[in-house]
Amino acid sequence: MEKTPVHPMDEEKQQNICCYHHHHRFHRYNDGHPHSGPKMPLIGETAPSFEAVTTQGPIRFPDDYAGKWVILFSHPADFTPVCTTEFMTFASMADEFAALNTELIGLSVDSLYAHIAWLRKIQELEWNGKKNIEVKFPLIEDIRMDVANKFGMIQPGQSNTQAVRAVFVIDPQAKIRTILYYPLSTGRNFDEIKRIILALQKADSDQVATPADWRPGDDVIVPTAGSCGTAKERMESTNDDQYCLDWFMCFRREKK
Repeated sequence: MEKTPVHPMDEEKQQNICCYHHHHRFHRYNDGHPHSGPKMPLIGETAPSFEAVTTQGPIRFPDDYAGKWVILFSHPADFTPVCTTEFMTFASMADEFAALNTELIGLSVDSLYAHIAWLRKIQELEWNGKKNIEVKFPLIEDIRMDVANKFGMIQPGQSNTQAVRAVFVIDPQAKIRTILYYPLSTGRNFDEIKRIILALQKADSDQVATPADWRPGDDVIVPTAGSCGTAKERMESTNDDQYCLDWFMCFRREKK
């Protein structure tokens, strides 16, 4: 008896397998669980290098950003409401980030022409007191998902065809210092992203740590005492610029 032919798409659904091509390797996911794939970069590692076409012309990372902090962030799709509010917010804060020696780079798997059309439309919109917003930072065209896959921005548990809302904070040495992921339904808090940049720069410049909810001007945490003698000295110190809650928890007062 002749079998009814199975349509390729039906067969794919039956197998529930999603595949994608990346750097001439075949990566396969079954039921949303990865069997193999590009390694996701981690905090403390060197950020993957890449070349890309963007709305501001071609870029080479990290070569074009030597000596700069970089916020590389992805969004699921152009012409979507949450992403539009994010771009209006980020673009309105671009000068604030520039003052912190920080460059912005956006990314989605849309085409360059879709990016251009969307950014032109954003300039016509008014939302939350923001209007006439011109997005001047580069937005990467990543139709083949090359850059997105390098940074683990395509996560099949969320979507096989869209980047998640990822944020990578990269320092001037091209080291990844912070990674944030947001679900498709939740817009990012850009004040917190700016606070992260400020906290990392403070930690690097002063060799300190920042406590919970730290803001510029708040007291900072000094390195924990490395010996009994140092711990004793700190607890007995009358230095007005420093105080300890216990031997392992000492703060430095910041000048207001």
